[in-house]
Amino acid sequence: MDHTSLRDLVEFMAKSLVDSPEKVEVNEIIGEQTTVVELRVAKDDLGKVIGKQGRTARSMRTILNAASTKLQKRSVLEIVE
Repeated sequence: MDHTSLRDLVEFMAKSLVDSPEKVEVNEIIGEQTTVVELRVAKDDLGKVIGKQGRTARSMRTILNAASTKLQKRSVLEIVE
């Protein structure tokens, strides 16, 4: 597993959740200590990736953290409106 797969992982999760997968954009900003994974989706799909009380977003962050830990990296998921 390498850096591109963190991006791919987020993209896969998001596309699986939304109605407009073609509008999913994932951008990775690699810093010295932390990688920020920015996720953009169609406005109508925002609720689907956030979920009730943020549960879906929290689950996505948990999966991303598990994958990052395996890579001995730190990553943060930002859902950009």
